Amino acid sequence: MSAVTIRFYLVLAISLWLNPGFALAQDRYVGYYYPEPSVSEVYPPRAQRLNEASRKLRLAFVTGVSAQQQESPYPAQVAVFTKGRLDNHLIIVALHDGLLDTIFRTRAYFAQLTSQSRLLPIFQNEQAIQEDFTFFDLAYMMGFTSIVASDGRDFAYKVEFNPSATQTAN
Repeated sequence: MSAVTIRFYLVLAISLWLNPGFALAQDRYVGYYYPEPSVSEVYPPRAQRLNEASRKLRLAFVTGVSAQQQESPYPAQVAVFTKGRLDNHLIIVALHDGLLDTIFRTRAYFAQLTSQSRLLPIFQNEQAIQEDFTFFDLAYMMGFTSIVASDGRDFAYKVEFNPSATQTAN
């Protein structure tokens, strides 16, 4: 082993010892469901979590989106599913080339999800839904902590919700 390699492993070991959460903070779904995110964003939700926010609600949301796609006479365009012990990570992966492959197409898809999500029964009687809430706000209300949308090949866009943060994108 070279001195550089030994130094690298020493720095890595000290980093993990001083910050054990570092290893857990890595996205374990990268390379399995989607590539390393090309764009990452921290979004400060403007909404409050619903009292009904639960794993069951998040799974019902995903099931509803999937059912809506199956009712269409066209093949499903995306796979929508949750991951995490509490099913609080929403993952959306394009099933065909040319979908969700740029930040602009992905943002347009999220805009479309905003209007579709407002029709969900959970939001029908919710007085706290403001007209300017985005899909990110609605997803946070359901208890999601992050969303990743990907073309399933080269591009991924990750949004993490943090109510105390200021909005960042890179």
